Amino acid sequence: MSATRRDVLKAGSGAALMAALGGMGFVPANPAMAAAWNEAAFKAKSIAEAIKTLGGEGPADAGDKITIVSPEIAENGAVVPVSVESSLPNVQMVAVMVEKNPAALAGMYALTPASGGFVRLNVKMGQSSDVYALVKADNKFYVAKKEIKVTLGGCGG
Repeated sequence: MSATRRDVLKAGSGAALMAALGGMGFVPANPAMAAAWNEAAFKAKSIAEAIKTLGGEGPADAGDKITIVSPEIAENGAVVPVSVESSLPNVQMVAVMVEKNPAALAGMYALTPASGGFVRLNVKMGQSSDVYALVKADNKFYVAKKEIKVTLGGCGG
């Protein structure tokens, strides 16, 4: 059975694509990475419990070093855009928590020093609530919060 030109091109382009994606970090997750997932943190029912499972004992108030950017009033609680930006040096981790959600932790991101202290995500909120940003920088934890009101049909909340 001889290979046609088309078969050779398909195989070659597939291999080139895998090599390119592997070099950019787009490779399938291995089981060891999945084992590092902090299940207890994502099952935490309260902000204090989530912070404790993430290792943050009594985080300090960050003052103006952490900024939470989101709408003051979210008309659709199913998709609420939230950005967290930190000017703290050596940010290692950013977590976003919603106080009145059944599971408080909405997202957790491990960051490298080159990535800076910025994350953006969409969270789901069933009702108006405080949103917390927990930032780990230089092995210390800092917290900031912002109230976001969720309306039904955009009528006010």
